[in-house]
Amino acid sequence: MNCEVCQLKELVVEPFEIREVLRCILHTIVFHRALGLVRPKDVDSELFEITYVQCGDAELEKKIEEKIDHFIGWVDKHPNRKSQVCLSFYEVKSKQPTWFSNKIERLHWEEWYVNLHVVNSKGHGKFRQNKAAVDHGENSVEERSSRRAVLETSLRDVLFQIIKFVNERKDHIPQVSNSEVISFPYEITIPRFLLRMAHRHVQKNAADWTSQHA
Repeated sequence: MNCEVCQLKELVVEPFEIREVLRCILHTIVFHRALGLVRPKDVDSELFEITYVQCGDAELEKKIEEKIDHFIGWVDKHPNRKSQVCLSFYEVKSKQPTWFSNKIERLHWEEWYVNLHVVNSKGHGKFRQNKAAVDHGENSVEERSSRRAVLETSLRDVLFQIIKFVNERKDHIPQVSNSEVISFPYEITIPRFLLRMAHRHVQKNAADWTSQHA
């Protein structure tokens, strides 16, 4: 099965911005790949002048929030790091049964990589109450405002990148066989599990190469 991969533009964020940035991106992806009966819900971002769409499904929202919590927990232990969140869609197929097992295989048909560079703000230091300190504080506010504007523009670029991808890449999508909100199984993977995924893909590619050249 052909698996399409989309590497989204890297965003530089501060820790307190992670949740809102991931909400915007993950909900936008899932909404455009829901393919089932959804009740679109417009949501105004809490930090940015951006409105994005959710599927209106409580279980989906709960799962996304849980994964964001896990990612934030990982960031707390690995500050100032570049990292990824992977949202993937797959089909479930039963492998040919053997004497020992009847395994289920996941066939991924699309993977989205959200790339974040998390940095700690330098504007929260303690300053003495003098003119230089006040000026420094004012500059910090201006710098943070400017940086926030840059991030908002970059986040908009990512949302447009998602829309462009879903409109151009459709041939690889499996046939929809149900009317659930999310027609296909999906998973959201945070950094500590990405190495495991990469190892699995390497093994699969090696097996495919071996079978083709046997």
